Amino acid sequence: MTTATATITHTAALARLGHALSDPTRTSILLALREAPAYPSDLADALGVSRQVMSNQLACLRGCGLVESIPDGRRTWYRLADPHLASALDDLLRLVLVVDPDCCSAEGCTC
Repeated sequence: MTTATATITHTAALARLGHALSDPTRTSILLALREAPAYPSDLADALGVSRQVMSNQLACLRGCGLVESIPDGRRTWYRLADPHLASALDDLLRLVLVVDPDCCSAEGCTC
């Protein structure tokens, strides 16, 4: 396996992904879209958030370049902007972390 040389562009892309994953709603959206494209209203219902919250979070994910909107008549649906993102999320889900209980708990992390 070859390792890609990290550039400033790579660093910025990973920072955007980290920002997206720092919010549970945005993380849930990305995980849902890795399964299949969806309409915002369906995502909002599935995740139990308001349509306004969904709109704001999708705008953030669009701004980060992680999702793209596809016009469909009077509606718009969303998908991951790059198919590689689905496999990257799958890899992250397989990642096992050893968490220091003095630093992180169910309520959040302090480190």
